[in-house]
Amino acid sequence: MERLLWISLAGALGTATRYLVNLWATQRWGTSFPYATMIVNVTGCFAIAVVMHVAATRASFSPTLRLALTTGFMGGLTTYSSFSFETVRLAQEGARRAAVLNFAITTVACFAAVLLGLFVARALVGR
Repeated sequence: MERLLWISLAGALGTATRYLVNLWATQRWGTSFPYATMIVNVTGCFAIAVVMHVAATRASFSPTLRLALTTGFMGGLTTYSSFSFETVRLAQEGARRAAVLNFAITTVACFAAVLLGLFVARALVGR
């Protein structure tokens, strides 16, 4: 239960960080391009790689801290970081076909899900 609390608190901080980055990026560059999303996705990908590598190579790195940072904070900040890390991990472990398949299916399926979601929402409530 304590682990869940830490993950939840870190997730709230990640979500708040994403919101603050969005406010900052919108003020700085406007809304003509999704700068905030790009910033949190790239930052999250970098951060999850650092945390997972350190956690894997240092026995003193607490599993609860790893989960709070990755599942919690970065999960609140962006789930793209998990997707990217897991895809790269598959490739590094020699499962290149699985990595390509994960990338292709996730990318295509997510875009298709957005299109389907828009179609359903428009059918329910109109344009």
